[in-house]
Amino acid sequence: MLDESILKREEQAVFALRSLYSGYGYQPYKMSKFEEYDLYARNKDFLVSDSVITFTDTNGKLMALKPDVTLSIIKNYKDEPGCTQRVYYNENVYRVSDETHEYKEILQTGLECMGEIDFYNLCEVLRLAAESLRSLSGDYVLAISHMGFLAGLLKEADADEAFSEKVSGLIADKNAHEIPRLCEEYQVSPELCEKLVKFIGIYGRRDVVLSELEPFCEGETMKAALEELRALSAELDTWKDSEKIRFDFSLVNDMRYYDGLVFQGYVAGIPDVILSGGQYDRLMKRMGRKSGAIGFALYLDLLEAFQSGNRSFDVDVILLYDEDADLTLLKEMAESYQKKGLSVSVQKQKPKKLSCRQLVKFNNKGVEVLETND
Repeated sequence: MLDESILKREEQAVFALRSLYSGYGYQPYKMSKFEEYDLYARNKDFLVSDSVITFTDTNGKLMALKPDVTLSIIKNYKDEPGCTQRVYYNENVYRVSDETHEYKEILQTGLECMGEIDFYNLCEVLRLAAESLRSLSGDYVLAISHMGFLAGLLKEADADEAFSEKVSGLIADKNAHEIPRLCEEYQVSPELCEKLVKFIGIYGRRDVVLSELEPFCEGETMKAALEELRALSAELDTWKDSEKIRFDFSLVNDMRYYDGLVFQGYVAGIPDVILSGGQYDRLMKRMGRKSGAIGFALYLDLLEAFQSGNRSFDVDVILLYDEDADLTLLKEMAESYQKKGLSVSVQKQKPKKLSCRQLVKFNNKGVEVLETND
């Protein structure tokens, strides 16, 4: 049996999530490290970064190390009326790191639900998103938005694509200060400008947000989105930890690819978004599919980076022993620390460059604490 105490935090998460997704009928999906570069070139705006590692294959085709998983899954998906295909994956993607600005191999876990997506499917994927966050930390938040509201407001503006893209960026950054200037530049009415500024501030408890959204709902697109959110909120009220699931309308995605629900997840102690997902029916249509789709990805590299960044010692315990030690008892002593969730390095003498919280000397009768560091 695999001892989870010796696994990295991200590896433990993969095991837990695989069990969770399999329980809902999601099937494992495995893919190649490579794809033809053309797949990413045609959809570069969908990617987190447009920097892609490329190489020429032996047959002369330009290939790429995959920077994204969803595009590969859609490429191999075939429409099947009346059915939904549920898959999950644990894959490495290759992207430029925000911290080092160098290419990095990133472990990504996620799932996709594709086909005839109805309210049940939407709720199932959101439930799995919440359960995924809970499996990482009991202290989490799942923030949900609906692209129908922003789409309705931008339809009122009757502005070009450049305005839509810029105002979406300002909303995502919660930058209300710059919206009036942008609206003036694109000759958007003061009334609509005021709505856009107020829109940024709509987030928090679901019941409060729903009441704040009502004055915005003038078009059919927004009215339909509001009804969907009301039904969703009623369902969420029946869930465990439902107070941790909130509505946040500063959350937007690219409307060329996403429509409907979009969401992001956070866990305590990690300042970045660790889960991101949404409905991407428009991306499916762009790639020639008739079906709808919703899914999400978890960025598990953040777990290990956070754990490393906050660990003040290389290991919790250095366990020293000598030539006379009973190796069976020594092994049992090391395992007793590991079962408590502590990392332990068994050594004959303390390495100069290995720091520890506690230095312990083992003998056949027990242990002697030589040094404790806080």
